[in-house]
Amino acid sequence: MADAQIILTDSRHHGVVALASGEKYPWAQSALEESGFQRGEAGVYRLPDSESTATRATVAGLIRCAERRNTTVSLSSRQFIGDMADHIARLLPGNWQAQVEVYSHPLWQEDLVPWLWDSGELGRAVRATRLPYAATLTNADTGTALLLAERPGHRRDYLVGAFAPMPLEEGYGDPHAPRSIVLPPSPGLAARAIIDRYLPAYERAVHARSTDAVAEALARLRSQRNIWTAMVASSQYSDATPLGFDALGTSTEEFLDNSWRDFLTVLDHAPALLDRCQPATTPWPEDATALARLAGALADAEAVHEELAAGVPFTRGERNTRTWPPIETWLIHGEVFLRQARTCAPRVRNGLTAPALPSALPSAAPAPRR
Repeated sequence: MADAQIILTDSRHHGVVALASGEKYPWAQSALEESGFQRGEAGVYRLPDSESTATRATVAGLIRCAERRNTTVSLSSRQFIGDMADHIARLLPGNWQAQVEVYSHPLWQEDLVPWLWDSGELGRAVRATRLPYAATLTNADTGTALLLAERPGHRRDYLVGAFAPMPLEEGYGDPHAPRSIVLPPSPGLAARAIIDRYLPAYERAVHARSTDAVAEALARLRSQRNIWTAMVASSQYSDATPLGFDALGTSTEEFLDNSWRDFLTVLDHAPALLDRCQPATTPWPEDATALARLAGALADAEAVHEELAAGVPFTRGERNTRTWPPIETWLIHGEVFLRQARTCAPRVRNGLTAPALPSALPSAAPAPRR
């Protein structure tokens, strides 16, 4: 690919659209601005005049200007990705917003790698193929964020995958990551594929990842408790060093502090999982009592967390008295929770039921060239 490149495409709403890319992308931007293109949101350039004769003259001038600036100009065979993303967003149920992202410099694309939560073709493409631009689809109600990109090596298909959901920090290399899917160029059919195939798979992946996060946190808590219990019983540190009287109190405080930090993972992931559990439909209906205790412990812990975040002053004794009982409850009943969480199927959030799409969907072919 050239050091500086301009990609021209058609938008149903904005006429000719241009995107600058390459390691020397400022050359491309200068050529666009000198030729009369105006920079808009997200670094997308548009022509203010959509009259066909003026447009042809401007594009011809752009090509000559780009040559002087060592910039190549190419014409995309697809509709502007912003149009595709906007159309899909309108067809998805819930409050979805579309946003174009231009990765003018190749290094900007690399910023996607840690956050993209994908085990399929899109993840591989982001890591190995130049993608000068893409679009995000974000549900403001659930926080779900998807990445829509043109499928490399294909003239019309698209790929859709997801970013790591909160409270996960990064998604790269996560074995729970869902697999991106191929979308057709029709926005209606693409929206149907996202609703019927991708979002259910995404929800299952979130459920599995969250369940494992809770299981890992509980395992760490049990290990810390066992080490601390053994240390107190033996009056020795784990390396057999004698434990002094003053050190016992310090070690206990460190143990409780570390336990609370690990329990915050449970606090992040468990509420949504607990809400899905339906013990009456499982072989263990008697688990309902334990789940109720776990829910109460989460409420108590959340109250403490909010007070600490608000700067409410606690003495060391008050903090320990209020943080340890919820942790202890989850250590006692955690296995009950995990078997219920692994049994229940995740509900697709926020009414992600397919909307009433028309039976005959438009082809959504690109607008005629001007």
